[in-house]
Formats: sequence, structure tokens, C-alpha cells
Amino acid sequence: MTSREQLLASTFVSLADTLVADFDVIDFLHTLATRSVQLLNVDAAGIMLADPHGGLHVMASSAEEARLLELYELQNNEGPCLDCFRSGRPVARDDLPAMRTSWPTFTEQLHRLGFRSAQALPMRLREETIGALNLFRIQPGRLSEADLGIGQAMADVATVGLIQERAIAASELLATQLQTALSSRVQLEQAKGVLAQRAGLRMDDAFQVMRAYARSHNRRLSDVAAQIIDGSLDDDQVRTSPHPSPSAPPQT
Repeated sequence: MTSREQLLASTFVSLADTLVADFDVIDFLHTLATRSVQLLNVDAAGIMLADPHGGLHVMASSAEEARLLELYELQNNEGPCLDCFRSGRPVARDDLPAMRTSWPTFTEQLHRLGFRSAQALPMRLREETIGALNLFRIQPGRLSEADLGIGQAMADVATVGLIQERAIAASELLATQLQTALSSRVQLEQAKGVLAQRAGLRMDDAFQVMRAYARSHNRRLSDVAAQIIDGSLDDDQVRTSPHPSPSAPPQT
């Protein structure tokens, strides 16, 4: 078995493992985003999920640029992720003119951040679409059929896991859990900014530092973020936890 096959197998196990007592939605979705970049021919990935009222929210991203692009989609009501969620089908365009025709302002912002193509895969089970996986590339053109198949399979497994995890709880708990996840995401963005400013880190690297600290100390990301914001967790202590090398921004 090759290293890619081993990573793929490990990814499917991770995405299926949602029935644990300390299940963390944010960390789970971040795993889907980062593994998409590692396994597919893409340079960044982001995930939007729908709340109980059908409104989409940015929930995870592999890079700050991906998060900004997804926020831009929501703010301007335009882009592949929105079209994918609404249709429940994969969305892509063959070339730059087609992208500009479908998403003129989004395509301009996409280029400004160093990317040349974008497509989205639905997070859907039968008739229920709960979100979409956005895939961004520095090179123009669509993903290969093989990569698209792997990407959709990962999105499908993650969707089944999320829906299964939700179905176990009562409806009130489901609404509370998603609202908590949304609040945690806002808190996480605040903590990223605080840590980045205080420690002189890029936003992406600040997140990786927090995530590494949370995992090495068996703690929830939301709890670590809260302590960074209120200053009760020492920055140096967080930074000394083992974490991946700083990520490089896309090259234009």
C-alpha cells in the first residue's frame, strides 16, 4: 500500500468516526478540508454547512485564503459553493470565460488571492444537502475524474457521519449543537487574530498552533480559543506544542 493509499484509508476512518463522546465538529470539518488538499490536486479547500434554517456558514478551511473566498461568496451571494448547495450537485466551469460569466465578482476575487480555478462538491445524502466542499487550485482547469471521485467520496462519508451523529440526539440538542459550533467558529477566528497579533504569526499558522496545542493536551479547540482570548493561556506555552511547519500562501 502506498503512502497516499494509507492516508486515504486513514482519512475515511477519521471521517466515519463521529460517534464518540467528545466529538468536535470544527476539528472534524478541518480534517476534511486539510485531507482534501493532501489527497487531491488542489491548493486549498473550505467547507460551508447549513444551519437549521438553511443559511450557510463558513465552518472550516485549509488556508486563510480559502476562508476569505468563502466569506466573499456569502457576502456577494455568488460562487460555486452556493450553486452547489442549492442544486445538490457538483459545480465547476471549464475555463476562465465560463467562470467570469457565472461568477464575475467571485472570479475577480479568486484571482486576487492567487487562484485560477474553483469547484464545489455537495455534502449530500439522498435528498438532504447539508453543505458543500469548495476546492481551489492555482492552476486553471477542472480536477481529474479520479480526484473528483475521491473528493466526492470523502464528502459523502463526512455527510453520513454528521447526519448519523445528529440523528442520535434530540432535535433541541441538534439545534443547540450547531449553534454552539457556529459560536465556536466565531470565537476561534477571534482567538486566531489575537494569537497572530501577539505572537507575530500568520493567521493560518496561528490556527495550526492552537490545534496542535489542543490535540497534544486532549482539549477542545473552543476551550483553548476562549483562554487565548481572555489571556489565561500563556502564548509561549501554546507555541511550544509540536505543530506542522508554517504554510506558504499560494503563488500567483
